[in-house]
Amino acid sequence: MGPHRGTTALAWSLFVLWAAIAVATAVVGSEQPSNRDYFFPLMLVGYAAAGALVAWRHPENAVGWLLLGVALTVSLMVGGDTYVIPHAYPGYVAVAWVTGWLFNVWFALVVAFLPLVFPTGRLLSPRWRVVWWFEVATLVTGVLVVGFRPGELPVTGTVENPWGVHGTARSLLVALEPWVLAATTVAVLLPGVSLVLRFRRSRGAERQQLKWFAFAGLLVVGGLALSGLATVVSSRWSDVFNDLGWSVFLFSFILGIPLATGIAILRHRLYDIDLVIHRALVYGSLTAALATTYVGSILLLRLVLSPVAGTSDLAVAGSTLMVAAVFRPARARIQAVVDRRFYRRRYDALSTLEEFAARLRHELDVDTVGAELCTIAGRAVQPAHVSLWLREPQR
Repeated sequence: MGPHRGTTALAWSLFVLWAAIAVATAVVGSEQPSNRDYFFPLMLVGYAAAGALVAWRHPENAVGWLLLGVALTVSLMVGGDTYVIPHAYPGYVAVAWVTGWLFNVWFALVVAFLPLVFPTGRLLSPRWRVVWWFEVATLVTGVLVVGFRPGELPVTGTVENPWGVHGTARSLLVALEPWVLAATTVAVLLPGVSLVLRFRRSRGAERQQLKWFAFAGLLVVGGLALSGLATVVSSRWSDVFNDLGWSVFLFSFILGIPLATGIAILRHRLYDIDLVIHRALVYGSLTAALATTYVGSILLLRLVLSPVAGTSDLAVAGSTLMVAAVFRPARARIQAVVDRRFYRRRYDALSTLEEFAARLRHELDVDTVGAELCTIAGRAVQPAHVSLWLREPQR
């Protein structure tokens, strides 16, 4: 009982520490007109709460402690920025130096260490200890480069690095930077490989846990991809893609990852992830198809109707009616394609039931219907045993 009480107290103490940092940052930052990020630590309540709950319920699982670490390091980084901005508080230069390299820490916790141990809290196998130490070495090297590189620190406001090195040490840091960048790229990819291998070897509950985590991670990557499209599309749509991409990214990062991780580890409504993924595939594809149809039809109708209607909104109205008309058939078609491609067993089961319903309309013999029903049940849900009981007719 002693160690368990100790870890419980530590988990909730770290949660209280995060709350104190977040509230202090919000209070101090609210007095700074130029600071727009002071409320961000409060938005990390998902990481802090999920981390504390997982660490409390499963103190042996490293996932909970990593989530708490993310909440604390991001809050300390934003809080440090808030402390540094006025250049008036005591020791702000030292705070700026620590704040400058805290980005490396929380980024490594989210991108490297959390995927490596999710969901069991342990590495995939003892061989992956080499990867773990490679991640640690990459993190430490990155912190050293940021912490001792001369010039301005990567914080809000202009603060010169008080511990920037010169001479031979500076030349060594400059030579290290491209290698650190290459190592960071590899360090980001290796945890993804670990997740893929873990998923291929997993069964049952662990596979569902990995689906939750992967779904949240794909939303984060998808948001970044959408914001990246802003650089290649026309200027008219660049702001739309940029705003939408960052909105998806922030929502997925702030809420998606801690919520998915907490559900996966605490096993609450674990198997709903299949429904979530199914709906996301269907409605995501449907939204993309309807948006493309809407924009394309507006451009086409304006080209056709401009000699007659001029600059009127007939094209917009016609496109809206067209999208409304194709919504239901498009949804049914996309859902059938998704089921056939990703949920083959569900698709086969529904097809089998539809065939049985069609044959049942023309079959009157009870024995034939009973035998057919047992066959269909076996094909659709694949039970270990099928039997049919019919009540004797009343006399």
